[in-house]
Amino acid sequence: MKLKIYNFSLLAFFFILLSGCTSIAPFNQRAYEQATSLKVDALILLNYAAEPYAKHEQKIEILKINLEKAYEYAKGRNKNEITTQQWLIIKDPSRNSLGGVLKKWESEIVLNKVFIEESKQLVSDAFDAVISLESGKIRKQ
Repeated sequence: MKLKIYNFSLLAFFFILLSGCTSIAPFNQRAYEQATSLKVDALILLNYAAEPYAKHEQKIEILKINLEKAYEYAKGRNKNEITTQQWLIIKDPSRNSLGGVLKKWESEIVLNKVFIEESKQLVSDAFDAVISLESGKIRKQ
């Protein structure tokens, strides 16, 4: 009888140990909603990039603030380094993602429609990476 209790205790210990050693954060509904919402906001805003930057500056600043919030939220979650790095890429003004497109729009005042469409695809793909990372995580029971 003692052997059965010992085996059960040992099995329970290893289960707890293994479940505590996951290498990625669990699914988070708020993070998923942030990513999908920001993707839509960014792509809609980029539709106006053929117009002067100043005309949309307030919306751009709101988008940048919300991107920063999403990044900080991701950064504050345990075992979420991969997603956090993807948010850095999206918001970085020196990269070929949303941050870079917004910087180019600001410096050039208006953007070429072909450039906008190509940029929208890159931005969409970057957000899809965050969305896929989050939706692929294990959901807590």
